[in-house]
Amino acid sequence: MKIRVINGPNLNMLGIREPEIYGRGTYAELESYIQKSAAALGVEVEIFQSNHEGDLVDYIQQALGAADAIVINPAAYTHTSVAILDALKAVGLPAVEVHLSDVQSREDFRRVSYASLACVAVVAGLGFGGYRKAMEILTSKI
Repeated sequence: MKIRVINGPNLNMLGIREPEIYGRGTYAELESYIQKSAAALGVEVEIFQSNHEGDLVDYIQQALGAADAIVINPAAYTHTSVAILDALKAVGLPAVEVHLSDVQSREDFRRVSYASLACVAVVAGLGFGGYRKAMEILTSKI
């Protein structure tokens, strides 16, 4: 099974940006955690991060025929990007949305997710562990 793990804007700043919300782990540590979790689950992952909406859309579209599922943390684009929603719908792959923090307990605008409309589940508030949970959900569905 091949899973594309897609991370949106500012996740490259993990460990620096608001560590009281997102934790002290770095993006490199997150990538390592995802790789180890995938290996333990017997899946292959390809990890991508961009601060640019169009790059994220392109990468989602390129998953068609190249991956079996998607784990996506759209970050700030969660609340604004119909383009990411449409890309997820277009490829039609099972997807799980992930957030490091518990977005439902934060500002009101963070409770709106366009991407979730194309996802089989949303995992939030588990820190790095949310990525493993998302992969577990996908492996149980496929």
